[in-house]
Amino acid sequence: MFIALRDLRFARGRFALLISVIALMTLMVVLLTGLTAGLGAASISAVAQLPVDDISFQQPASGQKVAFTTSALPAGTAGTIAGQPGVTAAYPLGVSTTRLQAGDRSAAVTLLGADPALHPDRQRGTTPAAGEVAITADLAEEQSLHVGDRIQLGGQDVRIAAIVVTTSFNHLPVAYTSIDTWRQLSRAETITAVAVVRDGGDPAAIDRAAGTTTVSREEAYGAVGGYSSEQGSLNLMRGLLLGVSVLVVGAFFTVWTMQRAGDLAVVRAIGGGRGYLLRDALGQAAVVLLAGAVVGAGVAAGLGLLAKQAVPFVLDAGTVGVPLVAMVVVGLLGAAVSVRRVSGVDPLTALGAAR
Repeated sequence: MFIALRDLRFARGRFALLISVIALMTLMVVLLTGLTAGLGAASISAVAQLPVDDISFQQPASGQKVAFTTSALPAGTAGTIAGQPGVTAAYPLGVSTTRLQAGDRSAAVTLLGADPALHPDRQRGTTPAAGEVAITADLAEEQSLHVGDRIQLGGQDVRIAAIVVTTSFNHLPVAYTSIDTWRQLSRAETITAVAVVRDGGDPAAIDRAAGTTTVSREEAYGAVGGYSSEQGSLNLMRGLLLGVSVLVVGAFFTVWTMQRAGDLAVVRAIGGGRGYLLRDALGQAAVVLLAGAVVGAGVAAGLGLLAKQAVPFVLDAGTVGVPLVAMVVVGLLGAAVSVRRVSGVDPLTALGAAR
C-alpha cells in the first residue's frame, strides 16, 4: 500500500473531507438503527417474551391481515386447540387498551390477560391472583406505584400484586392479569387470541378444527397495530442511506482514479501488476472507510446513551457493530466498481492521455 499511503498524506484535505462525510452517514445509520430497534421493542416486546410457538387469531376478512385489535374468539377456542395432535398447551390471550388511574395520576396501558405461565418473571412466583395485576417497572416508576397499592383499571378497583420486567405493546406499558380478571376489567365475553405451544402438529389442522388463522410468534409481530409500517419506513430510510454511501464513495474514488491515471500508468510501465494496483486502491478505500465508520459509530454510541433517556433506543453490539460493518462493506463495493478501470490501465494509452 505504498502508493495508497502516499496519496493519503499528499491529499490530506480531500481524504479528511471524505472521512467526515462517511462518519456523518455512519452516525445517521447507527442512530436510525438504534431507533428502529427501540421503536420495534416498544411495539412488540410483550409478544416477543411469550414462551410460545404460535398464536391463533380470528380469521380476518378477505384481503385483510390478522390483528390483535380486530380478533375476537369464543372462550372455548383454547380448549379446542389444546385437543389437537401435536399441541402441548394452548393459552387464551386477552389484549385491550385501558386507562390506569392512581389518585390524580393516570396513564394509558395495554391490559394483557393470560395464564401465569406466560407472564414475565413467572419463575419468581410473581403472578397476580384474581382481582390483581402485575405492572411493568417503567410504569411503576413513572406513576410512583408500589406492590400493594390500589389502582383503577377501566374504572374498576384492583391491587398491584407484583412489579415485573419492562415490556410494552403498541408503545404502551403493559399490565398483566389472569384471563378471568381481564374479561371482568374489559367487560368481554370473548378472548383476543390463543397462544399455542406445539411439539410437531400442523397449524393448518388447528385452523380447520378451530376456525382460526394461526401464525408463528414472530409473524404475529405484524398483528400489532402500526408495527409493520413503522419498521418498513425506518428500514427504507436505512437502505437509502446505505445506497447514498455507495454512490458517494464510488463517485469520490472514480474521480480520484481518473486524476491519478498518469501515476498509475507509470507504475504499470515499471512492472507493477494489475493485482497490485487493485489491492492498493481497495486498501486505500478500506482505510478511509474504517476511519470514517469508526468515528461515526463512536459518536453515535455516545449520542445513543443520551437518547435512551428520552426516546425508545437500543444501544448494543448489534445496533452499533452491524451498521459499522455494513457501511464499510457497501463503501468497498462502491470503491471496487470505481477502481475496476485500474486493472485495465494500458501504460501507453494512459501516459498519452495524461499529457
